Amino acid sequence: MIEFIKNTSIDFMGKRKFMFFISGALVSLGIFGLIMIWSGHGNMGIDFAGGTEVQVKFQKLVPMSDARNALESTGLKGLQLQELPTLKELVVMVKGKQETLGGISNTIISTLQTRFAAESPVVDMTTEVGPKVGNRLRKDAIVAIIFATLGILAYITIRFQFRFSVGAAIATFHDVFAVLGIFYLLGKEVNLILISALLIIAGYSLTDTVVVFDRIRENMRSMLKDPVEKVVNKSINEVLSRTAITSLTVLFSSLALLFFGGQVIHDFALAITLGVIVGTYSSWFVASPMVIMIGGKNINRRR
Repeated sequence: MIEFIKNTSIDFMGKRKFMFFISGALVSLGIFGLIMIWSGHGNMGIDFAGGTEVQVKFQKLVPMSDARNALESTGLKGLQLQELPTLKELVVMVKGKQETLGGISNTIISTLQTRFAAESPVVDMTTEVGPKVGNRLRKDAIVAIIFATLGILAYITIRFQFRFSVGAAIATFHDVFAVLGIFYLLGKEVNLILISALLIIAGYSLTDTVVVFDRIRENMRSMLKDPVEKVVNKSINEVLSRTAITSLTVLFSSLALLFFGGQVIHDFALAITLGVIVGTYSSWFVASPMVIMIGGKNINRRR
């Protein structure tokens, strides 16, 4: 409806080799992060590492240092505390594969209620994940991502052709690994919320890629004598306005959540923000070049 960008002639395919270098670095970082996380060296959340998480609300938020001293005096080790100032809440996490999780949560609650009784602490939420459940959730998360990608392969193969489906699948893995690698590099917690964000990113990336692929297929039918690089470049430029409007709309929404949504959904919003940027980039410089690499430079002439 609105031509945000008009009459562009950007040579996307001419820049693909340099962009492959950037993509390779992002994917390598993601694979390295996945290996480190799987081996237990990443910042695993309670969902995957197992442990106890207690969220306590106060009338007036107590200093985190005072709460830590009070809890450590009970003998608890490996404590992680996080403040939620807008909610006046304190999140206490004890990660690890303890078998007596109920005793840990009771110790945390009773200690805070006794030492800070003047602030009327109230337990808002308690999460306890045993080691077996954490391992199962970690495996199920990987299976979910794999099946989502296989579903993308099947859909694009039916909707377009196999060479398009491979490009879409590679771009999807690229986006997931890139965001995962950046999260590992930033030391962010890997939990089920991040997995949800990664699956959303995969869906967004596919949506953006399909728009480009659809235009490539249309132009291949009408530009039979032109080099396939020209066809792909023309197709991306023709949908550039649509891509920019869609990406910016989602990006502004995710940025609003990132800066104004509060600490609880901060990491989720950060993952979506990164995913929108990487997903838009991969539609141009990962998925589209794969059509050329897999199908050959004269694929439209053969058709």
